[in-house]
Amino acid sequence: MSTWNAQWVLALRELKRFYRQRSRLIGSLISPLVFWIFLGGGLGSALPLPETPLMKGYVEYFYPGMVAMVILFASIFSNISVIEDRHTGFLQSVRVSPLPPWALVSGKVFGTTLLAVLQALLFLALAPLAGFSLFHPGIFLALAGIFSMSFALSALGFFFAWKLDSVQGFHSIMNVVLMPLWLLSGAFFPYDKATPFLKVLMLLNPLSYGLSLLKSGLYGHEVPFAVSLELSLAATVLFGAVFLGLSALLVSKTEEVRT
Repeated sequence: MSTWNAQWVLALRELKRFYRQRSRLIGSLISPLVFWIFLGGGLGSALPLPETPLMKGYVEYFYPGMVAMVILFASIFSNISVIEDRHTGFLQSVRVSPLPPWALVSGKVFGTTLLAVLQALLFLALAPLAGFSLFHPGIFLALAGIFSMSFALSALGFFFAWKLDSVQGFHSIMNVVLMPLWLLSGAFFPYDKATPFLKVLMLLNPLSYGLSLLKSGLYGHEVPFAVSLELSLAATVLFGAVFLGLSALLVSKTEEVRT
């Protein structure tokens, strides 16, 4: 029970830190909102209208990708705390305690996941502006997509944050890794309109599967993709679980080296 309590304390600490740094909320929500309004409107006039059930224009198609961007930004900003906690000595104190490495990792990742989910839900409240209804059974599928993407990206972010020692380096690496994941997730163009080479990259992209769940949930029916919704959910959660395990192994190896 003490291990579970420690995990919850670590997660709660992330929530309290976020509450005290409200500028993070502004940055993580305003940037996707600006992208959605201006970039979505600009692309809508330059590109052919994707086939969407609501036929509200490119802004409608672009909206689920913006929810994914909110999750992406939340994962980046929240995992910076891993580097900050190492510099202040907090993580060193946790690591010399009886708490096992997997509990430290899962507590931090769980807290980051909660923050990403909360921010995504705030942005999801704007769905009616894109023509989506939030009052239908499919919304639970959209929530599954939000939770699975938040978990996967939080675990990925922790893995890189633990390996890096500077906030600037973390930002640089995560932009190189996460932005291509987002661009090739189906946020800009659908899978069936991509070239064969891009289709391969989209199939290798774990964010594509989570976004497929989110789109299917918002539209109220399955959006065509390479695999079923069940496999999409399994692939996204599996990706997060793999990096959660790799992060726990990395923390454990670091402790062995220092002892």
